Amino acid sequence: MTSPERIAEHLVLPGVLTAEQAAETVAGILAVQREDGAIPWFRGHHLDPWDHTEAAMALDAAGEHAAAARAYEWLARHQNGDGSWYAAYHDGDPDDVTDRSRESNFVAYIAVGVWHHYLSTGDDAFLDRMWPAVYAAVEFVLGLQQPGGQIGWKREPDGTPVNDALLTGSSSIHQALRCALAIAEVREEPQPDWELATGALGHAIRRHPERFLDKSRYSMDWYYPVLGGAVTGADAKARIDADWDRFVVPGLGVRCVVPNPWVTGGESCELALALWAMGESDRALTVLQDIGHLRAANGMYWTGYVFEGDSESDKAMWPEEQTSWTAGSLLLAVAALGGEEATVAVFGGERLPAGLEPDCCGSRGEGRGEG
Repeated sequence: MTSPERIAEHLVLPGVLTAEQAAETVAGILAVQREDGAIPWFRGHHLDPWDHTEAAMALDAAGEHAAAARAYEWLARHQNGDGSWYAAYHDGDPDDVTDRSRESNFVAYIAVGVWHHYLSTGDDAFLDRMWPAVYAAVEFVLGLQQPGGQIGWKREPDGTPVNDALLTGSSSIHQALRCALAIAEVREEPQPDWELATGALGHAIRRHPERFLDKSRYSMDWYYPVLGGAVTGADAKARIDADWDRFVVPGLGVRCVVPNPWVTGGESCELALALWAMGESDRALTVLQDIGHLRAANGMYWTGYVFEGDSESDKAMWPEEQTSWTAGSLLLAVAALGGEEATVAVFGGERLPAGLEPDCCGSRGEGRGEG
């Protein structure tokens, strides 16, 4: 178990985490992880592949590389034949699937985690072992790419594709595809079709909001194009500034969805990561300091807080759960601000392929060349 003495300096952040607090949070995630490597939301709840991966990345950021590797090996062992994973497994039990749909952004995120682990450890053998799983996952995801570049949301349990695209999901996939391309580059296995697909996806995110379902009430649709690396520079700043007052509640955190009086730890930490990637570390630090009230006595974090009501009794932590992924997102945001190299590289775009940004790239198949 991680001790305060083992906590690296990059996980200590004034007003957010002391070494002792960081050690408690890392221990909390480790306590949730099953012996087989699975990391459910919390014991007795479900595992989804995206949040499982986020928690594993936090373990790598904390130096718990063996535990993180077990999490990725769980994914490799339980990958479906088509390259996907199911959307939910009860308590991380691969034989107890509770949602047999296969969501594209859940499937893609393994590439982000594997790249992060490789940068954390330099383990070439791990990259070799995981490459077949990453390759199959990317191919599954790109099988859902639409002519306009956006990625369809999922396949239903019977295999029927849902071609409607989510901006948040597609933005997360944009980051995952760039990480997959970085892995392919290290392995000297070029994937030109993936490059075309990534360029087309980035173009859709930046220039064609009409190609995505309207989920603009959700804060994730606001910041994820920045977090996923598709929107950068002045465009990123303009996007964040435009809706800052709509989503950010000073002193409390970030709303999940407007107008609901509910701030959530995960969205707050992800916004902090996006702000850091924009070069706005001061604003990122403030957001992380603001969610200190979500920290539980055991070092984990409540999912969210309802902050309005007719009486004080209406204001409460809700739902009454402390999730591994909320704690994981906090550790990753702190690691980025603290300069941890692998996390900086993954969320800052370092060592990710260049040349995918021009808005002239086409998508796979019939959409290639669409402007």
